[in-house]
Amino acid sequence: MAFRRRNKSYPFFSQEFLIQNHADIVFSLVIFILIGLMFEATAKTAILFIQPQYNVTTLSPEGEVTLYHYGWKDSATILFYFFTAIILHAVVQEYLLDKVNRRLHLSKSKNTKFNESGQLCVFHLVSSVWSFYILITVSEIYIILQFQVKFFYLTQLAYWLHALPELYFQKVRKEEISRQLQYICLYLLHIAAAYLLNLSRVGLVLLFLQYVSELGFHIARLFYFTDENHQKMFDLWAISFVFTRMVTLTLMFLVVGFGLARGENQGLDWEMGNFNTVLIRMTVLLLVCLTQSWLLWKFIRFQLRRWREFRHEQAVRKKAAAKQPLRPLKRDSLGHHENGVLKAENGASPRTKKLKSP
Repeated sequence: MAFRRRNKSYPFFSQEFLIQNHADIVFSLVIFILIGLMFEATAKTAILFIQPQYNVTTLSPEGEVTLYHYGWKDSATILFYFFTAIILHAVVQEYLLDKVNRRLHLSKSKNTKFNESGQLCVFHLVSSVWSFYILITVSEIYIILQFQVKFFYLTQLAYWLHALPELYFQKVRKEEISRQLQYICLYLLHIAAAYLLNLSRVGLVLLFLQYVSELGFHIARLFYFTDENHQKMFDLWAISFVFTRMVTLTLMFLVVGFGLARGENQGLDWEMGNFNTVLIRMTVLLLVCLTQSWLLWKFIRFQLRRWREFRHEQAVRKKAAAKQPLRPLKRDSLGHHENGVLKAENGASPRTKKLKSP
């Protein structure tokens, strides 16, 4: 299964060989794990990579319910879907984004941002729909997670972890690496905190709001790259961005600051998965407040830069309009045509002489 057209062959295990063939190599590893399911001797090991572990069956009014908690074996599952995310990234890049890029003829810097927005559009769309589906179908989320909730968090961690080597595989420019590393690490930190501290319900709501907002931004950026006159969608994204920040802060204060503070189970219990202590609540609130403040600060700087660029463009247009030369005057045998008025050679308008009355 070849993901990219190869115009040149490189030595095995060289840097260019790994970059050009990384999707095929990872695909071979995934096939190797799947083949392990076919044999009884390796099936138990292979299932660790594919299926979430630590399941517990409990009785409920609706019957038997299988719930999950987390442990170190989750790293194997995350690794498998880490490989899967790399393969899907290559598929989207090869069969969708590269075809569009060849038609648009973008510069290298715009091409990098276009690929980034295209990949994140697909991911944010799938994740926002998936998280919304879980919120409306899973009526109650326990401290011990249901299958859909745990699988969602594992795939989220796998996706954002796969984004780290993709910076190398996609040959991202050095100027862009620091910016992308910032939001990748923030996503990993917040998703891991919600998963490990059993804040899965509030984490799902916040991820849904964040992904919908970011989906609007990347769609607006894709339209901007196709036609730079499409800038109104950035204004719609700005409204959703501010709304998301306000809802995030309000919801975290209500849930963590007030709701958990009044809960019955106060204290630290590793076995039961209870982390409802004052120190942990204050740490979570501080982390969220700092992140939201930093995002708002970056947003304000971005809007001010857009406003300055817009004012500068208007000033340049006014200066260009003021420096436009006057239209050249056409000369005929009688004189000059100036603004539609016929003038004589000396510049005076010819007038009809009035006859004196006798």
